[in-house]
Amino acid sequence: MSVDLGPVVGLAGGLVCLLAVIVIGWGLVAYNRLVRQRNQVQASWAQIDVQLKRRYDLIPNLVETVRGYAAHERSTLDAVVAARNNAVAVAAHDPGVGGRAAAENVLTQTLGRLFALAEAYPDLKANQNFAALQGELANTEDKIAYARQFFNSAAQTYNTSVQSVPTNVVAGIGGFRVWEYFEADGGERGPVQVRF
Repeated sequence: MSVDLGPVVGLAGGLVCLLAVIVIGWGLVAYNRLVRQRNQVQASWAQIDVQLKRRYDLIPNLVETVRGYAAHERSTLDAVVAARNNAVAVAAHDPGVGGRAAAENVLTQTLGRLFALAEAYPDLKANQNFAALQGELANTEDKIAYARQFFNSAAQTYNTSVQSVPTNVVAGIGGFRVWEYFEADGGERGPVQVRF
């Protein structure tokens, strides 16, 4: 007696083909999801970049306004200009998050010292140009904070996908790498109290 294994072999072959299609389909879905998440991280980084460039453009006008009232505070003004120039240089040469975050944290700290000068100069505090520039810079800082939060959220979602099993297999094959977070310096965390 011979047993006909043809239907069993055919069924097993069909199951193997079905399993292969499912695995390939899952791999394509996982890859496309990683691409979407990476694009979201890159787009949110571009928004941070836009706001940082806006801040860079506002700072020289603010420094010139302060210079007219507080010319003998040259060291503070020079520190702000140097921090701004360093941040611009880092932005031009280091597209990474870590280097940019460090330069931006230094700039934020020196801007805080600049605004503290206004307390010592009542005429400066009353100057409409200074008040308008200060308002624009505060608005820009709020946008930077929001963009940083959005970027870090997008990076977290992407990083979780890149590091989670089994998607990490597709990420490794596809060359997807973890993004750094754009973190605030220790002194920048928490509300900044500047009185005007």
